Amino acid sequence: MAVQRLDKLIASTGRWSRREVKALVREGRVLVDGRPAARPEDKADPAVSVILVDGQDLGYRAHTYVMLHKPAGLLTATEDARQKTVMDLLSPELRRQGLSPAGRLDKDTEGLLLLTNDGELAHRLLSPRQHVEKLYYARLDRPLAEADVEAFARGLTLEDGFVCMPASLKLLGDGTEVLIGIREGKFHQIKRMTASQGAAVLYLKRLAMGPLRLDESLAPGQYRLLTPEEVSEIGGTL
Repeated sequence: MAVQRLDKLIASTGRWSRREVKALVREGRVLVDGRPAARPEDKADPAVSVILVDGQDLGYRAHTYVMLHKPAGLLTATEDARQKTVMDLLSPELRRQGLSPAGRLDKDTEGLLLLTNDGELAHRLLSPRQHVEKLYYARLDRPLAEADVEAFARGLTLEDGFVCMPASLKLLGDGTEVLIGIREGKFHQIKRMTASQGAAVLYLKRLAMGPLRLDESLAPGQYRLLTPEEVSEIGGTL
């Protein structure tokens, strides 16, 4: 892990501002390997040094990964001047860690949303070249059929001429409920795909991104940190 300025490193946890960290150092409340830190500009490697603030371990993480059960009615954005975003659901500590949504869900779509400050991982999860499947549950206004399953597998051509990558479609019950797996994420893609087959989406929920599945114990609007096992499965770094 890289050596960093002490004030930047401590502030990156989201618990203190850079100004507050400077005050902590001046007051002798920051210990590095058992000794009071001399200056906020001092360098430290959190992988090597033991850093305590008020006697408590800093608990530094190289990256933060948050699983959110996105509710309908919120924008998937870091900020918006007029409407609430998914970031409004997070604690102040997490909001100060520079998290961003990995991909987006439409305002009326629910389900799994990953928020992270690991930009490299977010890019890998979203790139169609990486073949990471995003799995959705959809309820439709009319049933789809086996012919639609075959059309999804071939790759649909949408009304505007966009050619989708081959996708999976699984019919549930009478076909008005389906599971759809895609490897790209164009604007309103699921809705446009089913519309091309004559069915409108009444309800849409993302269940998974690659190996990461929505924790169904999370109610809409609730979130939790990913477990170390989940981070490892998606190729992240704590």
